[in-house]
Amino acid sequence: MTDEPRRPDAAGSPSPGAPRPEGPGDDAGRGLSGLEVERRREEYGPNVLGAARPASWWRILLRQFVSPLIFLLLLSAVVTAVLQRWVDTVSILLVLVVNAAIGFWQERRAAHEVAALRSLTAPRCRVRRDGAVTEIDAEGLVPDDVVLLESGDRVPADLRLVAARGLRVDESMLTGESIAVSKAVGREAGDRDLLFGGTLVTTGRATGVVVATGANTQLGEIDALVHGVETRTPLEAIVARLERRIGWAVGFIGVFVLLAGLVVGLTAGDAFLTAIALAVATIPEGLPVALTVAMSIGVTRMARRHAVVRSLPAVETLGSTTVIASDKTGTITENRLTVEEVWAGGASHPPADRDPSVRAALAAGARANEVRVDPAGGGLSGDAVDVAIARAATAIDAIGVRELGARPLAEVPYEPELRSSQAIHGVGDGSRVHSVKGAPSAVLEAAVTMLGPDGVVVPLDRAAVERAEHEMADRGLRVIATASRVLRPDEPATAAPDGLRGLTLLGLVGLLDPPRAGVAEAIRRCREAGIAVKMVTGDHPRTATAIARRVGIPSSGPPLTGAELHEISDAEAAARLRQTAVIARAAPQDKLRIVSVLQEHGETVAVTGDGVNDAPALRVASLGVAMGRSGTDVARESADIVLTDDDFVTIVDAVEQGRVTFGAIRKVAFFLLANSVAAPLAVMLNLFTDTPLLFLPVQVLWFNLVLNGLQDIALAFEPGEGDELEAAPRRRDAGLLSRDVLVRIAVTGAWMGICVLVMFHLALDSGRSLEHARTLAMTVFAFLNFFQAGTARSERRSVFALRPWANPLLLGAAVLAVVLQAVAVSVPIGQELLGFVSLTLTEWVVALLVGSTVLVVAEADKWLRRRRGRASVRAAA
Repeated sequence: MTDEPRRPDAAGSPSPGAPRPEGPGDDAGRGLSGLEVERRREEYGPNVLGAARPASWWRILLRQFVSPLIFLLLLSAVVTAVLQRWVDTVSILLVLVVNAAIGFWQERRAAHEVAALRSLTAPRCRVRRDGAVTEIDAEGLVPDDVVLLESGDRVPADLRLVAARGLRVDESMLTGESIAVSKAVGREAGDRDLLFGGTLVTTGRATGVVVATGANTQLGEIDALVHGVETRTPLEAIVARLERRIGWAVGFIGVFVLLAGLVVGLTAGDAFLTAIALAVATIPEGLPVALTVAMSIGVTRMARRHAVVRSLPAVETLGSTTVIASDKTGTITENRLTVEEVWAGGASHPPADRDPSVRAALAAGARANEVRVDPAGGGLSGDAVDVAIARAATAIDAIGVRELGARPLAEVPYEPELRSSQAIHGVGDGSRVHSVKGAPSAVLEAAVTMLGPDGVVVPLDRAAVERAEHEMADRGLRVIATASRVLRPDEPATAAPDGLRGLTLLGLVGLLDPPRAGVAEAIRRCREAGIAVKMVTGDHPRTATAIARRVGIPSSGPPLTGAELHEISDAEAAARLRQTAVIARAAPQDKLRIVSVLQEHGETVAVTGDGVNDAPALRVASLGVAMGRSGTDVARESADIVLTDDDFVTIVDAVEQGRVTFGAIRKVAFFLLANSVAAPLAVMLNLFTDTPLLFLPVQVLWFNLVLNGLQDIALAFEPGEGDELEAAPRRRDAGLLSRDVLVRIAVTGAWMGICVLVMFHLALDSGRSLEHARTLAMTVFAFLNFFQAGTARSERRSVFALRPWANPLLLGAAVLAVVLQAVAVSVPIGQELLGFVSLTLTEWVVALLVGSTVLVVAEADKWLRRRRGRASVRAAA
């Protein structure tokens, strides 16, 4: 594979708006003068990237009160204060403070974005100014500065080369391509004379003139993309929609009850109290707290599986994901070139084969090499191809580490125009060997013989070699040919660009950035869960297709390229994305558009990646998942979830946990909303019976916060049912609750409300006091709630099929709620604050029996739905 990777900018030039000087203010040999540097610094500013400022604390605090439900509670607090119902006022305000505190803490924890792109600009660099070379902070660079680079340096700004020797640059953070890119100077170099800030020099030396700094660089353009988008997770949208609907319903019913109360003869104060009691009974105050708890539990469980959540709603979003758009390099693959195959002696071999022909082919490739050897630990560094071949050669003892680090007698570094590199080394027997590695076509031109079976040198079979090369390339391998020639004793040890002749082809080395272990299994599980995996990469289409095939990513059409994406409309892009799962030659803007197109067509998209080129897509996606170990800071800071083990497999575990979390949220919502139907229904019906107010506002708050609040939070701890990955992802436009669950809310809520109202009137008709009737009605409500919590544990499975100890917190909370109601009814302080009186043992037994009836209603509903589901399956079969 000899194609160059796609550049971040299609034209290979600096970002729009970047300064484009004709040349340095002074001669390039002298650099800028001190006065010119100061002038340009005032004009262009420092060479730094801006970071998004976190919202101020008071803005975050105010946001906690921007909700229809919160507004209604505030209004209720004002009205109760005007009526001097101070216990009610304090109770309502306490609810508001608790909810605001939890929301404020959650948002503050995730609000601070770090200016991570700054860490990608070199802190120090060497420049030529006033004729002298000096080292400065990269922040002080200005356009037209002359910068000197060598191996291991990070490029401090966007540069145009004026001199280069053997220069190769790792641009994987921008392009996603794991192979270093060759750079050159001159008109024939095209866009290869540009270096981009943040990239890494792997080999060679260079001098360049700064053409863009700070926000005008390619990194600056990506930074603007990252911080220029705001997104809302599906759960946030669902909850906001639910809040608006509840708010409108509460407001309408409250006004209706207020007017109806006045019509039936209530005083203005009693009518207001009735409307407020209704509002407080309808608003599920515990829902925000329970949602936060459910997502926090998901965060904890995911952390145990090596996934760190930076945004709580992201936990649920994973569960509703329909598409995972994954980067290839460093996410699906290891971002580390390795030798996958060696064709030598007329046959293919694994790289670990110690066959003499394999050893000879790898040894030649390791000698014609610019790899650097760490003298202390023996580690290898340099160009990815050089390191991969050297590592494979030393692994089978084809060459020793000491020989690998020895200086050659002569060498010609790799240049794109030459398509090869050369080196002459002395070997153990005193002879000198001219070793060559490079593009197969270039090496074949200079080869006359080849190494055949059993190590015998035979005439070159060009057709056989080319056939082997094409087969390896079709499998997505980057193919490098190696050859050698033994110098004659009287021949000088010189290497020249045009000195290739009389070579013996030793073999073909196939390199690949290999898939991570377990990725193929993880992708299979994603498919079973109804999640499509699409691979987005800056790599060559053939390489991308080969990797997709190896990891099991299905594709019914040819790869979609970045160039093709630029020529088609969004509708056409959506159609192509339905056909193919491989997107190659993709720039950062392409990834951003792919995510946007998929989301506009109803998909919930999770983007995975580790490079700067992934950051804009990570930010705009429904969910951004970054690699924690190999990922860049900007990728991690743009993501909602960070995988600490960089393992794609962890994503599947996280998806499963996301679905468990959403299931828990749905169970909590069902539990709370059924009560939100029961209480206001009882209050409204009671309004037309010419009897006093059913419940006081403080009693409703007692029920919602204590009796309800204990169990709804415990429901958030409900474990998964084991079949979460067997269901298709939830539709993006689906609400928090399904139609079946909404029907069950209405049925059980209505039953509970009628039971409470009937017991209230029976108590009054038997001559009991108003306080006694309210106490009995509330106790019945507590037992109804007790049994309702059990039925809420599963949407379809019977409560009798569930292990009660699977969620010990719920079991304990349900019992504790009944105990607290008994204490409030029995002790003087509870009676004084809440308006309760003591009940007889018979009344407790009656309340228990009436409360258990909701279990019968809910279980009957589940049985009917299970029966209907089985009938549908038989009909489909």
